[in-house]
Amino acid sequence: MNEIAVKRKFDSLAQEAYLSLWRSYDRLKAIEERFFAGFGLTPQQYNVLRLLEASESPVPTLTVATRLVSRAPDITRMLDRLEHDGYVLRTRSSEDRRAVLVSLTTEGRKMLDDIAEPLEAMHSEQLGHLSQKDLRQLCDLLSKVRKPHEPEGSNW
Repeated sequence: MNEIAVKRKFDSLAQEAYLSLWRSYDRLKAIEERFFAGFGLTPQQYNVLRLLEASESPVPTLTVATRLVSRAPDITRMLDRLEHDGYVLRTRSSEDRRAVLVSLTTEGRKMLDDIAEPLEAMHSEQLGHLSQKDLRQLCDLLSKVRKPHEPEGSNW
């Protein structure tokens, strides 16, 4: 049976760019989800561990939520799971008993160490076909796309 070629029609160049970005994200995300599932994590859980690793002191829960690469609607449940698995520790702030502080455990650091090398290989699988120049240009363009939509003070 012959495949019927489908010519895509877009309402605008902006729509084509947006849908191309969305499709690219979907293809790359499938690789990412499969990778992290092998470690018993989700990509967002990994993101939390990396944020905590970069912090010099425990981080308030709400700060963790605002620093994630993508929004997490239920940060409490995600932290519950990470704490249950022994990767993070939550404590009450001594200054403000309402605030919960999150820190990375030794087991969490070990998990990040275990992931580091295979993660580099995964990123190579995702984007290794692009030159360093192409990657820099892609990063610059994506930054331009995000800039007007980022919250004030974003590190992105």
